[in-house]
Amino acid sequence: MNNKKNRFSSGLCTLCYAGLVLTACTDDVEQQTPAPVVATEIKETSADLPRKGEIKYSPYAEKKYPTQVFFGDTHHHTANSGDAFMGGNRLDPEQSYRFARGEEVISSTGVPVKLSRPMDFLVISDHAEGLGVMYEVYDGNPIFLKDETLLRWSRAMKAGGTQAATATNEVVAAQAAGTLPESVTNPKISGPVMKTVWHAYTQTAEQFNDPGTFTAMIGYEWTSVPGGNNLHRNVLYRDNKNKADQVMPYTSWQSEDPEKLWEWMENYERTTGGSVLAIPHNSNLSNGRMFETTRFNGLPIDENYVMRRARWEVLQEVMQTKGNSETHPTLSPEDEFANYGIAGWEYGNLTLQDKPETPEMRPYMYLRGGLQQGLTWEKYLGTNPFKFGFIGGSDVHNSLTSIEEENFFGKTVIQEPRPTRWKHVAKQGFGKTRYTWHYNAAGYAAVWATENTRQALWDAMFRKEVYATSGSRMKVRFFGGWDFSARDAKRRDFADVGYARGVPMGGDLTMQAEDKDAPTFLVAALKDPLSGNLDRIQIIKIWLTEDGNSHEKIYNIAWGDGDRRQLDTSGKLPPVGDTVDVDEASWTNTIGDPELAAVWTDPDFDPSLKASYYARVIEIPTPRWTAYDQKRFGIKMSDDVPMKHQERAWTSPIWYTPQAERKEESSHGE
Repeated sequence: MNNKKNRFSSGLCTLCYAGLVLTACTDDVEQQTPAPVVATEIKETSADLPRKGEIKYSPYAEKKYPTQVFFGDTHHHTANSGDAFMGGNRLDPEQSYRFARGEEVISSTGVPVKLSRPMDFLVISDHAEGLGVMYEVYDGNPIFLKDETLLRWSRAMKAGGTQAATATNEVVAAQAAGTLPESVTNPKISGPVMKTVWHAYTQTAEQFNDPGTFTAMIGYEWTSVPGGNNLHRNVLYRDNKNKADQVMPYTSWQSEDPEKLWEWMENYERTTGGSVLAIPHNSNLSNGRMFETTRFNGLPIDENYVMRRARWEVLQEVMQTKGNSETHPTLSPEDEFANYGIAGWEYGNLTLQDKPETPEMRPYMYLRGGLQQGLTWEKYLGTNPFKFGFIGGSDVHNSLTSIEEENFFGKTVIQEPRPTRWKHVAKQGFGKTRYTWHYNAAGYAAVWATENTRQALWDAMFRKEVYATSGSRMKVRFFGGWDFSARDAKRRDFADVGYARGVPMGGDLTMQAEDKDAPTFLVAALKDPLSGNLDRIQIIKIWLTEDGNSHEKIYNIAWGDGDRRQLDTSGKLPPVGDTVDVDEASWTNTIGDPELAAVWTDPDFDPSLKASYYARVIEIPTPRWTAYDQKRFGIKMSDDVPMKHQERAWTSPIWYTPQAERKEESSHGE
C-alpha cells in the first residue's frame, strides 16, 4: 500500500459534489477515498404534482403588454423617389434595408457608411407620384424624352452637381404648382412603370422582412403640396405584399385633398381586408394649413370630417431633418425649450413660395397648437380630429437613415459629408436662404410593441403607444392614472404598475366613480448609452377652459443633479450646465443623470375641463453634427451656425375627458 502523501493541484478549498461537502483542502493532506454518495429518493404522489397552469413562477411569462421599445424610421426615400433620384441618389430599397439592419454600404457619393447599431424597423415611403419614373427619364426612355422639360432634366441629372440640384428644385416647384409634364402625370403613360416599381418594392420588402429581428414595413408617401404648403402624409400598411399589391398607391396627382386619400384608405381596407394608417408630416412647413379651420375644399368642418380624420390619422410627425413641429417661441413664450430645430424653417413653407410664415399661422401648423385645436373641435362636434400621437421620422432622400450627430449623412446626396456642405444653399425665397446647416440630424420613431413584426408595430402605432426622439435612442415610459404613489417610480416592476393601475402613452384616462381627485402620472427615462445624460423630464399640459380658450403649461417633474438644482418659485429649473468642448466635438457625462423617474400629480386639475398631457425628456448639451464636421474637416463655420444642442424625446399624449362628457359619448356610441 502506498502511503505517500499527495497534494491537490487544483487549489480549491472546498469541493462540492451532488450538494455534499466531501473534504476541506489543506496544504498537506493524505489522499482519501471519498465516501459513497447515496442519492436521496424523493417520492411524489399525484396530489403533490401541480396541475397544468397552476404554478406561475416566471415574471416574464404570459405578459400581454409590450416589454420592448423598437427604434426605426417611418419616413425614408430611395432612388425610386423622383426628387431623390434627380438629386443623385442611386441606392435602391435593397441598399436601404441592408444599411438599416446594420450592414456597411457605399453611399451615392462613394463614401463607406455604417450605423453604430442596427435599426429595428424601416418604412420606405417613396413618393407615390411618379414612382420610379425618373429612372426611365434618366435612362432615356423615348416615351418621356419627347417632352423638352424632361429631356433637360435628364441631361441635368447626368451632369450632376448644381445642375442636378437646380433641376430637383424645379421638380418640387412644378409639383407644388401642378405643372409637371403631362407624360409624367398621365397614368396611361407612367402608370405601367409605377406599377412595376411598386411590385418590385413590395417584393424586396418581403425579402428583407425578418419577423422578430428586423421589420420591413410597407408604405409610401402621398405628396400633397398645394402652393408649396406641406400637407404630405405617409401611408403605412399592416399588411404583406399579397394585400398591398391589390390596390395601387393613391397619388396627389389624383387629388391633393386629404379627404380623398381617406376615401382611398377606406376602399383599400374594404377591398383587401387589410389595414392602413396615415402619418401627416412637416406641419411646420404647412403655413397654417395642417390644422386649418376649414376643409381642404373650403367647406366648414363637420362631424363626418372630424370622425374620419380621427380614424385615419392617429399619429403626427413631430421631428425630422426639416425641423421641429412641436411648438414655436411665439406660440409658447413661457417654454424655454421651444426654440429647438426651427432655425431656417420659420421663414415660410416647403418651397418658400406663396407667403412668409407669420405668428398668426402657428396655432394651425405646430402640434401643440393642433392639440389645442382638437379639444375645441371636440367641444363643438363631439370628436377630436387632432387626437394624435407623436412619432419621429427622418425624411432622408439618400437611402441612408444615418442621423447620429457624429455620423450624419444629410437629407440629400448633395448634403453628404464634405467640407463645404454646411453652407450649401438648399432653398431661397422671401429674401431668406436655407442652408444645409439648418437641417437636423433627426429623428427616430420609438414604438412600444409586443414583438418586432409588421402587425405588432402597426398595432402599437394605431393605439399611439409610441414616442419620437430627435435622434437619440433614449427609453421613455409614460402612464396616466389616479392612484400612483411616489414609491411606484422606484419599483423595478415599473411597467407592471403602470399597466395595472393606469393607461400608457396614447391612451385615455379611465373613468372614475367621481372625478374629484387629480390624475397622477408615472414617467421614467433611461439615457441612450451612446448619448448624453438626462437633464430633466417635463410634462406639458394642454387644456380648454369653459370660455372656449385653450391654455398650456410646462411642469418640471424630475431632473438630474438634484442635490444642486431646485425649482424656483415660478417652477423654473436652473440650467443643467454645459460640458461641450466644441473644438474637440466632445463632452463629458459629469452632469445630469443616466436615468430619471417620477410620479407627478396635476396641481391645477379641474375635473370639469378637457385636457391632454405629454412628457418631454431633455438631455444635457452635446455636440451637434456641425461641430463634428468642423473638427473633422478642419474648417471654421460662421458664428450663426449652432455647434451644440440638447437632444430630446416627446411621448404621445394621454387625454382626460370629464365624466359627464364620457357618459354622453358612451350613450352616443350605443
